[in-house]
Amino acid sequence: MALRHAVLAALLAGDGSDGDESGEYSGYQLAKAFDIGVANFWHALPQQLYAELAKLEKEGLVAGRHVVQETRPNKRMFRVTQAGLAEFEAFAAATPKASFIRDDLMVKVQAADSVDTGPVIKQLEERAALAEAKIELFGKVLRKMRGELDEEEFLRRGERIGPYLTCLRGLALERENRDWGLRVAAVLRERRTDEAR
Repeated sequence: MALRHAVLAALLAGDGSDGDESGEYSGYQLAKAFDIGVANFWHALPQQLYAELAKLEKEGLVAGRHVVQETRPNKRMFRVTQAGLAEFEAFAAATPKASFIRDDLMVKVQAADSVDTGPVIKQLEERAALAEAKIELFGKVLRKMRGELDEEEFLRRGERIGPYLTCLRGLALERENRDWGLRVAAVLRERRTDEAR
């Protein structure tokens, strides 16, 4: 997957709550939406998003319009064009590549038998704390998305189901990250205590 597809997906998933039209975002709003949703499975810095929006607009896959604001700086709003939708349809139909993990902390844990695990334990606990904060954020986002509906009802008949489903995956991943980090930190701490005796 290229960043272009992640940007198109974020624009297509937009509900219009931040933009003037459904699926329309400013670069800033896209970066915020990306950070909550798409960043769970595709990381990009805001500068990369702005650059990608410019490329997509030049290629005719998104359309931008200038919005004059009285009390704030002017902004540009972007939405997916028909050509952009066709590009994303082709991407959606293609066989996905297998996913893989590239994680520095996992590399450190792999070598736990050969290094001082004190710093690794600290990093595991920090990672677990970050995961806990994301769990809380996902909970708020999911509750906001489904409104008055319970989850099962929302999954059956709610609008904008794609962002909800990806947030559910993000929530599950962060729960796993938290639980694994705390478990591994506890194991390594206990082993350090045993070795010190």
